[in-house]
Amino acid sequence: MGWLDGRVALVTGGASGIGLAVVERFLAEGARVAVLDRSKEGVEKLQDEHPGAVAFTGDVTSFEDNQQAVTGVVAAFGKLDVFVGNAGIFDYFASLVSFEGDELGAAFDEIFAVNVKAYLLGARAAVPELLKSDAPSMIFTVSNSGFYTSGGGPLYTASKHAVVGVVRELAYELAPKIRVNGVAPGGTVTELRGIEKLGQGDIVLSTVPDIEDLMRTNPLQTAQHPADHAGLYVLLASAENSRAVTGVVINSDGGLGIRGMTQPAGGVDLTV
Repeated sequence: MGWLDGRVALVTGGASGIGLAVVERFLAEGARVAVLDRSKEGVEKLQDEHPGAVAFTGDVTSFEDNQQAVTGVVAAFGKLDVFVGNAGIFDYFASLVSFEGDELGAAFDEIFAVNVKAYLLGARAAVPELLKSDAPSMIFTVSNSGFYTSGGGPLYTASKHAVVGVVRELAYELAPKIRVNGVAPGGTVTELRGIEKLGQGDIVLSTVPDIEDLMRTNPLQTAQHPADHAGLYVLLASAENSRAVTGVVINSDGGLGIRGMTQPAGGVDLTV
């Protein structure tokens, strides 16, 4: 018996990275899972490797594509209990002064469309079916950049601060029917792509030189991987284990909140 036996979930950006880890963990916990992802190759690979899952190729910034995914989930599994807004892009630490004015505007529009608008569109598409569930839940992927500086540039940081606001506002508006929460991963070795308007569309975090060392700049000195966060999505999706939790963002970032982004080399001497 798994924590999510009988639950039906839709995960955006679920063909790679944290989204894929969530899909795999949900399946292991007994859920039936569908995915909406822009990558046709990723969708095909996911369906080959996880034939129990249903996957749709589409654009999360399109309300029509979100609606079609919700319709497809219900057609495949008969209902929808959990919506996971996860698709996102990164700015690769592009600073404010590195932009020309027109370039800044275009990059802003792209990253906010994917990281913020798409979450709202997906949520709006999911609400009618979630309201039919006996224990509906929404979960959004935030980031340590939703709370702290230097986890990205100003565009990424602003977009993830906005997602914290989305979680809180929707938790307020959709109560008492639908619980709305978030997970805020720290720096994670994943396939998160960059902003296409900046020529970053083919860059992914996992290929950045020395990425493992960069990701260890947290108090636990651990480079996080997608599977490290997936259990928290399971917790928040489980009506039995988090029925009184809404409007909460769980930080899964190696402890950044206790010492920030840096610490003394080698950490603190804990020998007695």
